[in-house]
Amino acid sequence: MSKAVVIRQNGGPEQMELVDVEVGQPGPGEIRIRHHAAGLNFIDVYQRTGLYKLPMPLTLGMEGAGIVEAVGQGVTHLEAGDRAAYASHPPGSYSEARVMPAKNVVKLPDAIGFETGAAMMLKGLTAQYLLKRTQPQGGLKPGDFVLFHAAAGGVGLIATQWAKAMGLQLIGTAGSDEKCQLAKSLGAAHMINYSKEDFLPRVKEITGGKGVKVVYDSVGKDTWDKSLDCLAPFGLMASFGNSSGPVQPFAPLVLGNKGSLYVTRQTLFSHIATREANQEMADDLFAAVTSGKVQIRIDQKFPLAKVRDAHEALEARKTTGSTILTV
Repeated sequence: MSKAVVIRQNGGPEQMELVDVEVGQPGPGEIRIRHHAAGLNFIDVYQRTGLYKLPMPLTLGMEGAGIVEAVGQGVTHLEAGDRAAYASHPPGSYSEARVMPAKNVVKLPDAIGFETGAAMMLKGLTAQYLLKRTQPQGGLKPGDFVLFHAAAGGVGLIATQWAKAMGLQLIGTAGSDEKCQLAKSLGAAHMINYSKEDFLPRVKEITGGKGVKVVYDSVGKDTWDKSLDCLAPFGLMASFGNSSGPVQPFAPLVLGNKGSLYVTRQTLFSHIATREANQEMADDLFAAVTSGKVQIRIDQKFPLAKVRDAHEALEARKTTGSTILTV
């Protein structure tokens, strides 16, 4: 048996309950992992509220780290006793232990602790595919300007540091002076407090009126229109979330009128669909962290039993960096 956070219907944080569940043995292609910590992400909120529909009852949580307890038939890259971490479908990391598909689980380097591993996998792999695999026409080169919304969040702070290591001029947005100062201290070239100023004219000023080559946007509805106007001709709008709500339908002609723009809606799970791709991206992330180019900030910790408080803090935008649930 294992303690796990389960919802039986969509709704607010009050729908989450800590209950006993049976874990069982791993089948072919599966492992059983005992968690030390789990990561908190906005996708957990989307699944809890029903923006992303999943069958009920549902155990939440998309990333975690711990010890492999058992492996099923056909699993060759892991064995019992391995330190491991993952970002993976289906959800289930808000638990003491679980059985899950093995393909997205990787060995955790000894130099990286369990809490850091739980805090970095989904957010770090997201930053990796955005900066390395979701690039505008002609790619990204040192000195290029990019706009990154929510730059003081979990994905944002990792991306900010990684962008600096790549030589990019990252313009970030955040909702307070404190968050702006934090992202600036970790490598953002410019920060814009969107609660005090309009980010569009500020981006135009910073770039000398040229705009940015790419916008990375996890906010969605509230930032969409102005983000398009921040792009240089042939620029790329890379949407990867919707914390303010989903983007409304728009006419493709708008993209032509604004400079023959490109638009893409990305998800991590397309990029890590194979074990080989997942391992390659994880290796890149681990190298960035162990080299010191990227630091994983865990600014909030909640015990598993306080998961409702964690979700309330995340939705109220009271968090910075990564948030974990300790198991």
